[in-house]
Amino acid sequence: MEEKELLKEAVKAREFAYVPYSKFKVGAALVSKDGQIFHGCNIENAAYSVTNCAERTALFKAYSDGVTKFEKLVVTADTDGPVSPCGACRQVISELCDADMEVILTNIKGDIHRITVKDLLPGAFSSKDLK
Repeated sequence: MEEKELLKEAVKAREFAYVPYSKFKVGAALVSKDGQIFHGCNIENAAYSVTNCAERTALFKAYSDGVTKFEKLVVTADTDGPVSPCGACRQVISELCDADMEVILTNIKGDIHRITVKDLLPGAFSSKDLK
């Protein structure tokens, strides 16, 4: 899939966000190695700590369908510059995606920042730390 189309998929996912409290919609489009697209959006809850972000929603949807190899992740929001994933999302992305996978951070105006998973969370806590 061309990058332009993938950016549109993230914007489309954003429209399904459930954000009655913050009004801050975020969308994600995760592409698997076999070309499947998994959409994610943020889903808030009155008990804020159980809110789930778009990036994690897309990854959890893919994993729950048995898809574990990914090509690229795009995240978008209505921000001044490219949206930045929260710390929890950076940790989950680091755990579930290859270190060299590209992550495209963007906004609905089309600003883009490209980064790899390993650069998204330097020094990430990993399974190596549990040994």
